[in-house]
Amino acid sequence: MGRLTFIIGGARSGKSHYAEKLAKESGKKVSYLATSIPFDEGMKNRIQKHRESRPKEWITIEKYRDFDKILESKEYEETDIFLLDCITIMINNLMFYSNLDFDNCTVEQVEDLEKEIIEQIEKLLALSEYKDMIIVSNEVGMGLVPTYKMGNYYRDIVGRVNQRIASKADEVFFLISGLPMKLK
Repeated sequence: MGRLTFIIGGARSGKSHYAEKLAKESGKKVSYLATSIPFDEGMKNRIQKHRESRPKEWITIEKYRDFDKILESKEYEETDIFLLDCITIMINNLMFYSNLDFDNCTVEQVEDLEKEIIEQIEKLLALSEYKDMIIVSNEVGMGLVPTYKMGNYYRDIVGRVNQRIASKADEVFFLISGLPMKLK
């Protein structure tokens, strides 16, 4: 049985750095699950900086869905611990590429999309059945209420997904200004 560690915090709170520190200190073979898509120069630059900060021996898997396919891969066999960074980018991608018109869609359509997102989360969590996993996410419920529909849907879905992961996690850390607070 794998151990699931969930790291959550605000933007630039130090969550990614802390997650990478835990993975490095584990002494285990790490696969880094990168969920970002390089859609512009700014994101390409961020991705490059993240790559440069990781140890060269870590396997990088760029993926934001269909994690069940990893179960059948050589990467799964060669990995002791998976580090996914981050859930909020993953959900953003799933929402954006759903092609839903969030200003004009029905609540039922959003609920169907959330079910699809939960299915992807369950596929991700299946990786932790026999391997250790560290998952990073943003806490989105402590800021301003978004003034547009997609932002509200996003905040609500991320909040529910974070609760789901936290409930299944063996350990949960909340990061503030680079300082981890153990919640569970």
